[in-house]
Amino acid sequence: MTGKKQEKTEGEKPVGKKTTKPKIADRQKEENIEKVVIDLAKKGYSPAKIGEILKQKQEIKKIKVLGKSITKILKENNISYENDLAIVNKKIKKLEEHYNKNKQDKRAKRELVKFIGLRKKLEKYNSKNKK
Repeated sequence: MTGKKQEKTEGEKPVGKKTTKPKIADRQKEENIEKVVIDLAKKGYSPAKIGEILKQKQEIKKIKVLGKSITKILKENNISYENDLAIVNKKIKKLEEHYNKNKQDKRAKRELVKFIGLRKKLEKYNSKNKK
């Protein structure tokens, strides 16, 4: 079977976007988003959870579009948060306690192995990217 060759069109190349200053509405939106991030962090949400909430409720696909990450916003406002490694360590501790009480729970054992592997990956990542 032979197919037809596509003909090349000699149309104009797309013009790149011009860099302009953000509009007033965009700047107000950025300030509102930062306020929402700060409020959610004060309620005790992790940066990953804050990102999920922003996607669902504020309909923001990526917060980095604003030029800042969630963790950078939190650091600028001196708000402490749990990093991924601390969250994984908590889960491992809970699973170990559960598994020690319920030795027959094979699913818990599998989850424990999975989270230990995740902890090793995070430790390796943190040691490489530590600034």
